[in-house]
Amino acid sequence: MDFRLKVFYAVANRLSFTKASTELYISQPAVSKHIQELEELYKIKLFERNGSKIELTEAGKVLLRHTKTIFEIYRTIDFDMSTLLTERQGLLRLGASTTISQYVIPPLLASFHQKMQDIKVNLLNGNTEQIEVALLNKEIEIGIVEGQSKNQSIKYSPFLKDELVLVCNNSHSLITQKELTIHDLKKLKFVTRERGSGTLEVIEHELKKAGLKPNQLQIEMRLGSTESIKSYLLNSDCVAFMSIHAVSKELKNNELMVLDVQSLDIERYFYIITLQGKSDALTELFIHNLATHYNLKL
Repeated sequence: MDFRLKVFYAVANRLSFTKASTELYISQPAVSKHIQELEELYKIKLFERNGSKIELTEAGKVLLRHTKTIFEIYRTIDFDMSTLLTERQGLLRLGASTTISQYVIPPLLASFHQKMQDIKVNLLNGNTEQIEVALLNKEIEIGIVEGQSKNQSIKYSPFLKDELVLVCNNSHSLITQKELTIHDLKKLKFVTRERGSGTLEVIEHELKKAGLKPNQLQIEMRLGSTESIKSYLLNSDCVAFMSIHAVSKELKNNELMVLDVQSLDIERYFYIITLQGKSDALTELFIHNLATHYNLKL
């Protein structure tokens, strides 16, 4: 039964029998057989099949919700039992928004692995909105994000301070200008992150406070990752607001330059997010190591 639920979970998450068979290292007919046996057991269809596409039925959605809870309990059991043996084992599912997963979290994960080699960490990468949804759906136990929304089901704990700076390439005509005004920004061409990005959320909020509406900016391109934005900047006359953590290497190598904007300082915190009123020993252990690594009080 446990393995059937594992098969169901893989199919439900990927909405593909083929991808589930690859993930579980079993044949596609075996995947279909396990799903069929579950449907026969509960006497109800779990998936609607439309040609090559499938989607969860209402019964499938109910079973997925319970399956997530069951697997969450199993992870807690594994960790708690290993703790009794003075060992630390288990699986931690971590989510991090793009800037954090690329430029902040890797050294921490390396340090954590050196101390806790028997704890496996799965890292989910996405924008802030996607990570929050994954947490609410119990696909991860902990997230680290760039923005702070107002979801009452999520606990937000300030983690690390960040600064967003306006950058351009080293041949841009503006680099000789000492300081820009907030109204100068209307004349520039911007490349930004996609909707749902925590970075974009913070930028638009601070620009509004400074008296500039986001729709007053000339957006030439919206891109889905920080690396693609940096590459675009190096090959265009656009500018972009970016995390200082994300561009430190390019600034050091003089590939990108910071443009000062009068009376505009965009600072923010990265946030650790967990579900309100819910924590397990493995998550607490990771947060403790994170605080120790950065010498923080969390």
